[in-house]
Amino acid sequence: MSTHPETAQAIEQGTAHFMQTLGNLPEPIRAMMEYLPEHFAGYLRFREAVYKTPEQGAHLPVKTKELLYTVLDIVTGNLDGAKNHAQAGVSAGMTSGELAEACMQVMHVCGVTTWGKTGYKVVDYVAGLERAGSSSPAPVA
Repeated sequence: MSTHPETAQAIEQGTAHFMQTLGNLPEPIRAMMEYLPEHFAGYLRFREAVYKTPEQGAHLPVKTKELLYTVLDIVTGNLDGAKNHAQAGVSAGMTSGELAEACMQVMHVCGVTTWGKTGYKVVDYVAGLERAGSSSPAPVA
């Protein structure tokens, strides 16, 4: 499949964006880049807009954005995505206590399975990062 120069540039830019924001290139994103590069180019523009900082005119700090992404992935049962965003959240200053409290709000609205299937695992993951004094363990798939 031939890729337009703008699309090839978006893939290169996107790889750098994911390494900066998550510290890795998740497999679903790699697959989108490979099989649907023009779709990825549009996805990247949207994602870059979401990741703007207050200094760039956004309203929410990155820490809050990562907390939201983490709990949204928890709600949808996306453990790998939740861990990726939790790790990025820790890098931005999020704590296991903040995540656990947010998980209780999610559980209150969406039910106990959000905690039992995914939530506690991600809080355990963040607590492990805190104990290790690191926000960059091995990449999550």
